[in-house]
Amino acid sequence: MHFARVFGAQPALPKAHIVTVETDMTKGLHAFVIVGLPDKSVTEARDRIASAIKNTETDGEPFKSPKSMNKKIVVSLAPAELKKEGAVFDVPAALSYLLASKQIKFEPRGKLFAGELTLDGKLRPIRGALSIAKAAKEEGFKEIYIPAENASEASLVSEIAIFPIGDLAQLVRHLSGESSIKKYTAGRSENVPHVDFETAIDDIRGQESAKRALEIATAGRHNIALYGPPGTGKTMLARAAAALLPELSEDEAIEVTTIHSLAGTLSSASITHAPFRSPHHTSSYAAIIGGGTVPRPGEVTLAHRGVLFLDEFPEFHRDVVNALREPLEDKVVSVARAKSSAVFPANFMLIAALNPCPCGFWGTERCECMPHLVEKYRRKISGPIADRIDMWITVPEIPHEMLSSKAKRSLGETRAARERIEKARAAQNKRFSAVTTLTTNADMRAKDIEKLAGLSDKAEATLLEAAKRMKLSPRGYHRTIKLARTIADLAGDEGIEPPHMLEALQYRAREF
Repeated sequence: MHFARVFGAQPALPKAHIVTVETDMTKGLHAFVIVGLPDKSVTEARDRIASAIKNTETDGEPFKSPKSMNKKIVVSLAPAELKKEGAVFDVPAALSYLLASKQIKFEPRGKLFAGELTLDGKLRPIRGALSIAKAAKEEGFKEIYIPAENASEASLVSEIAIFPIGDLAQLVRHLSGESSIKKYTAGRSENVPHVDFETAIDDIRGQESAKRALEIATAGRHNIALYGPPGTGKTMLARAAAALLPELSEDEAIEVTTIHSLAGTLSSASITHAPFRSPHHTSSYAAIIGGGTVPRPGEVTLAHRGVLFLDEFPEFHRDVVNALREPLEDKVVSVARAKSSAVFPANFMLIAALNPCPCGFWGTERCECMPHLVEKYRRKISGPIADRIDMWITVPEIPHEMLSSKAKRSLGETRAARERIEKARAAQNKRFSAVTTLTTNADMRAKDIEKLAGLSDKAEATLLEAAKRMKLSPRGYHRTIKLARTIADLAGDEGIEPPHMLEALQYRAREF
């Protein structure tokens, strides 16, 4: 019987889909086809596989290429209704053909293969190796064979043997027992890349209230808007947030690394620090939110578990700004297209920087903006979006004397702030230990607030009085409680008291 079955995987979020790669050979006129809803890159694998097999030798004899055999060869990728993309099926398809044609012999059960072949039989790295490893482990596979360049990334998944492959000949010799490939074991330092921060709190002169607000926002992962005249340090403050973000937990690191591996933005074996994304204001809807003919993750997903910084916030296209409503509220992005649909994670902290008017000097004698232009500029930030931003912080101009090189500079601010934030996050982890869907205060829903916030009667009375005066929406009401909870965590207090609530209310008020 000229039939063989091996296993591969289609990378995807949150994990890959296991794909059965079957090959059937029958007598008849020559044909070599790949079926199972393949895209162009999968269909073109026929030529890559044929050349790679032809140029691969064992014991000095090259294998017979599928194009040199006068038989009908059908390679099926199942399930057929799943769209197959990329070059990850080159290796399993080649092995399936070699098994079906009886040129090699091995037991494929418990083994999963992925990789792109060059024309001379070498393996090229692929996207989504981590998601493939996660799926392989969950589906009970014991061994995974992937390109050597992806081995470090895949090794983040424990309890599965990772075999780094350099070329097809090496893989065939290993499977046939002629030689063996050593299992990959990553060194501890290899998966923990060093992160250098260009900007830190220590580098910013003045703006003490804005620094305090940024610390609170980072501790609870609250959305924050920084507004004020040009050149007052809004962008520096936002970029300094990257140095304040705590390290990701092991599960979060795997989740974030999987996303960036699939997107092709992974620059190291793993991501252990919260991502910081800063797209330009000319970025398209699909680039920010996600989309395309075949749905791809956007910046809101690449910022998952980290920060999405939108500088010159009102200059982004209005559709892009309004599309942030759902991810800011639901922490996911649903992208539906005619051919397919996808749900991407998008639990990020938004930092928006904006000027009070087009010229930036509203309220001073330097402003030359007409009132209708100012109104048009501000209307770009709709009420629903503004209501989802927990903190509105004015970043005013500072005296030039503070910028002098002779002025005393505060050192150690970043280190001290990080320690306070880490203690606050530890308090949140303890509070939410029984609720797996919650990691920070910003994730709490209305029912969680009632059980976990620890709101005192006096603090609630303070909030009720202020909510009527400030005309807070129900969303704003609950977000204020979550913000006060973070302020209490930074202070090391068990419950929310009136001083915590008053400070939180101060940040809800906005002049923009």
